[in-house]
Amino acid sequence: MMRLCVSGLRLFLWSALLHSVAPRGARDRPRQCDPPQSQGDMNSFLWTVRRPPPLPPAYLFGTIHVPYTRVWDFIPDASKRAFRGSPNVYFELDLTDPLTISKLTSCQLLPHGGSLQSLLPRDLYRRLKRHLDYVKHMMPSWMTADQRGRGLYADYLFNAIAGNWERKRPVWVMLMVNSLTEWDVRSRGTPVLDLYLAQEAERMGKRTGAVERVEEQCHPLNGLNFSQKFIGTSSHQGDLNLRRFSHNSSSQTKPKLKEQRTKTCFGR
Repeated sequence: MMRLCVSGLRLFLWSALLHSVAPRGARDRPRQCDPPQSQGDMNSFLWTVRRPPPLPPAYLFGTIHVPYTRVWDFIPDASKRAFRGSPNVYFELDLTDPLTISKLTSCQLLPHGGSLQSLLPRDLYRRLKRHLDYVKHMMPSWMTADQRGRGLYADYLFNAIAGNWERKRPVWVMLMVNSLTEWDVRSRGTPVLDLYLAQEAERMGKRTGAVERVEEQCHPLNGLNFSQKFIGTSSHQGDLNLRRFSHNSSSQTKPKLKEQRTKTCFGR
C-alpha cells in the first residue's frame, strides 16, 4: 500500500486481484449484469474521507480494469458528482504517460534475453503457438465495423496484444491468453475505466498523479514461484485453460478468471 501527501491530505491506494461470482441458487435476486432499477440499487464503491471543517472531504473510489462502457451505467450519480467536483485525482498508475506504458511492457520480458520456448515443455509450447495462430486467423472476423472505421486492423491489434510473446514471462503470457477472447478483442479501442477517468480528468483540467510505481505492480507477479504453467485446449474454438504447478505442491489447481480492481483517490 502506498500513500501520498498532498496539501496535508494523505491519500491511500491499494490494489487486489478479486474474482466476482454470482451466488448459486439466488433465483429471486437480479442477475449480476441486470440493469439497476434505481440509484439506490447501485453500489457506489465510493468511500468518503471526512475532515474537520473547513477542509472539504476526499474520496476513495473503487475501479475495475474493464472497458468503461461495460460499467459506466452501473456507477451511481453520487460517484460521478464526487469525481466532477474534485480538482485533484490520483490513480494507481499514470496510464496516460508513455513512459509508464513502456516500463509496463519491459517488465513483462524474461531477463537476459530469455525465451519462453526454453522454459516450457515442447508440446506445451507448440499448443500455445497453435492457439495464438488460431487467434490471429480469427481476429479479422472478431473485429467490429466500428473498430475498422477507427483505423484498427487485425494484424495491428494482434501485435499490440501478443507482440513479442515468445520473450514474455509465463505469468504475463497467461494473462495475455486470458484476454485473447472474441469479446475482449471486440472491446479493444475502448479505454478501461481507470484510463477513461484519467482522460476525463485531463480534459477537465484537474491535477492528476499516480501513487504507485511500475515496479510495485510488476514485482509481485514476476516473483511468483511457479515452475511451470500448463496450458491445455478447452474447446474446439481453441480457448485455453491454464493450470499452475507450484514448486512446493504436487496438487494441480485450475485458476479462476479474475479482473483487476483498483482504487482511485480524488479530493481537494
